[in-house]
Amino acid sequence: MKILTNLLNCLLFPIRKPNFCQLEQCLRHKTIIITGASFGIGEALCHLLSDIECQLILVARTADKLQLIEQSLSNKKAKIDLFCADLRDVEQLDSFIAYLASYHVDVFINNAGISICRPIMQSLDRMHDFERTIKLNYLAPVKLCLALIPKLQQSKGHIINVSAINVLLAPTVNWAAYQASKTAFDQWLRCASSELENRQIKVSTAYLPLVKTRMIAPTKIYKKLPALQPCQAATIISRLLVSQKRQYKPWWVIIGQLASVIFNGVWCKLNSYYIKKKQ
Repeated sequence: MKILTNLLNCLLFPIRKPNFCQLEQCLRHKTIIITGASFGIGEALCHLLSDIECQLILVARTADKLQLIEQSLSNKKAKIDLFCADLRDVEQLDSFIAYLASYHVDVFINNAGISICRPIMQSLDRMHDFERTIKLNYLAPVKLCLALIPKLQQSKGHIINVSAINVLLAPTVNWAAYQASKTAFDQWLRCASSELENRQIKVSTAYLPLVKTRMIAPTKIYKKLPALQPCQAATIISRLLVSQKRQYKPWWVIIGQLASVIFNGVWCKLNSYYIKKKQ
């Protein structure tokens, strides 16, 4: 069974490691902001980039974990600066933006995110579910981008958004809060990209499939599905850092996108059937 799973992962997620010499050349002496840096993809990315002589500004909610990461990377080439903040909180977000005022910024990696899977009928008195997801997945990165654009224009920098394949596919039952918030920032960045690129700011989006992080742990069905490891997701992002391509998405997503259009009616009926069965 394990062999079959490994083969399936290789087929679905054929990931080539970046040329480290190119990556080092691209990022040497650069200042890179990584949000959501304390766990999962963000943590893996910190370790991947730590062998490069660059400056990593790591922001996350968990101060203890940030300090552990800093300690584990103390012998590496990268200079590590930490900022503990919950980016959903306006005051903490503003404090982080004020903290960045004195920095020259070359790369902004928007990785922080929150996921929630809950039926609408269980959310009637839980407006805070939607507020939390929209604040972190949409409003916070918009505000950070607006603050960083002048710096990125000066450095001819790069914005990388860590997104999900969900935003490219048909909506799924129980995921209204998450998909709406992720799609909102994806659309914002796509709308802004032409203006930003005209100002010599590169924009890339990593449309990732499932990644084995603590964010997907509460959803039991995900334990049985093929998924990337955080280090593999970090590798994808590192390749975007070098190539500066507009997007990464798995090769098979185009099949899902076509199916989302052609079989939209069938998909809606399947969602309705799923709801009735759960009831």
